Amino acid sequence: MKLTWFGNSCFRLHAGGRIVVVDAGRAPTGIDRTELLGGADQAVETGGSDLRVAGPGEWKPRPARRLLDAGEAVRMADVWVVGLEALLIDAEGEAPVLLAGAALSGLGKWADRAVIVLHGADLAHRGTAILENRTPRLLALAGSESEIDAAFAVLRGQLDGTGLLALEPGLAVEV
Repeated sequence: MKLTWFGNSCFRLHAGGRIVVVDAGRAPTGIDRTELLGGADQAVETGGSDLRVAGPGEWKPRPARRLLDAGEAVRMADVWVVGLEALLIDAEGEAPVLLAGAALSGLGKWADRAVIVLHGADLAHRGTAILENRTPRLLALAGSESEIDAAFAVLRGQLDGTGLLALEPGLAVEV
């Protein structure tokens, strides 16, 4: 899985054989929208009314398809709204990816194998709240340099097996 943060809440995710672009309309000035959306299989907006909604404790990943049923077609990623400024992306054969721009509570067991991306402000506090109850596979931080520095200082001792990663705008990262 490859994740690129462009700034604000704009992300491009290559997962499960699909490309999902989130919040292209919120991309910072200077990002070419045509290039950002080029080759994308899906483009979604965080506030999109066409997305399914589930509580962060209620959502469950879809079952894997049997090889006989799958054929050669790759399923589109399922995208769910699971809270204020929070999208959950479930792509074929990948860990769930949670993109969260605000505080979340009550994450389900699925979060223990998820990639959780916190973007925006108050990263240290929101990261601590997640790590108090869950042990995600990876916690990725997307914010200002000072926010990320503060979050690393606070979260470093709480990880208990969770990976911690700082995202830089425009830099793709394999997760």
